[in-house]
Amino acid sequence: MLKKRLEGTVVRVTFNIPAPLTAQTITLVGEFNNWSETATPLLRSGEGWSTTMDLPPNHSYQYRYLADGRWLNDWSADRYEPNEFGGANSVVYT
Repeated sequence: MLKKRLEGTVVRVTFNIPAPLTAQTITLVGEFNNWSETATPLLRSGEGWSTTMDLPPNHSYQYRYLADGRWLNDWSADRYEPNEFGGANSVVYT
């Protein structure tokens, strides 16, 4: 689930995965972090997994989640774009 909130000159975006997903580690991987598989870990809570990023407004970013080596899409993304691997990337608009 995506939550977006304009705060001054940035959009605070919270990326959230509901609790039923079982994993040891989940990271957010996308254009905003040069597709780094380690730069943006999600934190686990009783409600699931989440992380928050401050992004510039009026941009779009492709991203995916990496959960224990498995690539996952965000089914609450603003839209999806085909990727070079025959799948799709999630997209968030700020």
